Amino acid sequence: MKKQERAVRDGAGDAVFSRIASGQTMSAERFNDCVAEMATEAGFNHYLLAEFPRGDRSGFACNYLASNWPQELIDFYEEVDLFYCCKLVAALKRTAMPVFCDKAPFESTAANQENQRLTALFRVHGLKNTFAFALHDMHLRQYIFAFSGERVHLARAEAMEQVFRGMEFLELFGQQNPVEQPAESLSSREVECLRWSAAGKSSEEIAIILDLSAHTVVGYLKSAMRKLDSVNRMQAIARAFRFRLL
Repeated sequence: MKKQERAVRDGAGDAVFSRIASGQTMSAERFNDCVAEMATEAGFNHYLLAEFPRGDRSGFACNYLASNWPQELIDFYEEVDLFYCCKLVAALKRTAMPVFCDKAPFESTAANQENQRLTALFRVHGLKNTFAFALHDMHLRQYIFAFSGERVHLARAEAMEQVFRGMEFLELFGQQNPVEQPAESLSSREVECLRWSAAGKSSEEIAIILDLSAHTVVGYLKSAMRKLDSVNRMQAIARAFRFRLL
């Protein structure tokens, strides 16, 4: 890389660091531009930033945050509902390292009649090869960065640089997008009781484990249910997981 290009790139990284240190905010447009810059500097034409699909949020449209994919491609990919089971997501579930896919990364891992049409559509729009990695922010929310185009394998140093820039991005993104929290904090005992309840233990069993009376355990669980605005234990446990209390 030319010295001038490296200086410009390093200057952009320093700008992100200074924003983090000073607590400045970035506009939604600037966030999109940051991901676009990562793709351009790595030699790719297309980019995708998405939340890692979960069981309760597996669709493409509800997970992608920034992308310059053609709208036709976005609409079709949401329609066929293959994001959560595609080869790229499957590969990222098996490793903490970046991955490089040159064989239909957004296809389903299983035989699917839409795979052939999907692969052709991606290739028509120039999304031939994809470099991707998964990272989480300080709130433990996991994301996928995927850069696609004609580019071949990245050198180790280039891949490391892209991952670090992704970490910088998520540091600022996480600061500006804190996770939802219950209006009233739960006590350690309330969390303990919920955790054992989530493990399938009854109030009497939790009482034995924590050396408390069953009446006291029921009181802690009722208090936790109230703070989590839940009507029963199951709903309280589900909300506690969503708030990452368990």
